Amino acid sequence: MTKHACSLFVLLVTAAMAQPLKPIPDKTVILTFDDGVSTHATYVAPLLKKYGFPATFFVCEFPPDFDDKHKYLSWEQIERLHKDGFEVANHTWTHKNVGKLTAQQLTEQLEYIERKITGFGAPRPVTFAYPGYATSPAAVQTLTARGYLFARGGDDRVYDPQKDHPLLIPGFTTRKDNEQLILAGLNQAKDGKIAVLTIHGVPDYAHDWVTTPPELFERYLRYLKENKFNVIAFRDLSQYIDAKTAARMVR
Repeated sequence: MTKHACSLFVLLVTAAMAQPLKPIPDKTVILTFDDGVSTHATYVAPLLKKYGFPATFFVCEFPPDFDDKHKYLSWEQIERLHKDGFEVANHTWTHKNVGKLTAQQLTEQLEYIERKITGFGAPRPVTFAYPGYATSPAAVQTLTARGYLFARGGDDRVYDPQKDHPLLIPGFTTRKDNEQLILAGLNQAKDGKIAVLTIHGVPDYAHDWVTTPPELFERYLRYLKENKFNVIAFRDLSQYIDAKTAARMVR
């Protein structure tokens, strides 16, 4: 093969690898919920079922008040989320900043949640959310080694699979005062880009600065329903994106 032909072949292969497994529909949005907050069971899950939407719940044992069940889910409630068909995924054991952990420490944090989740018959998680949105190259390496496919941070911007590493996916954080930002983000979900929403408590009894008022949350769900958004769980990215190939392509 000539040098020119070889270069053309590489370009063609690279272009083919960059294509999604199947086209990503416009208006694709992912609903994710962080921190194992009590209202995820008492309010959020019933409302999601009412609207027929899947979602991902990133769970942890948030210190120091995890035993306060007014604030946080019990493991029995987390199991119920799984049995109701929702994805239950990893947010570390104790909501640690992964950028400050050694590989061994992060592995221990991941393994604890993996054991808890598989203990009630759910699949071992392959998706992750960074506590406090802190990331690091070392954490990406550890997640890769443990077989994680997708991980979500913050940044309040749309996810572009052609540019964003699958273990460094951005998301929009809902709060009581940023409705216009969220609606603008939802409307950027087109041309292969995906809007990922990060939602904490509805309301959040432990962290008021990231609370989402119930009436605002339902307004978002109604907007998604009325405008025919393609709502998926985080694990459902595998329908569209070959995570291992994407990780090699995006640096």
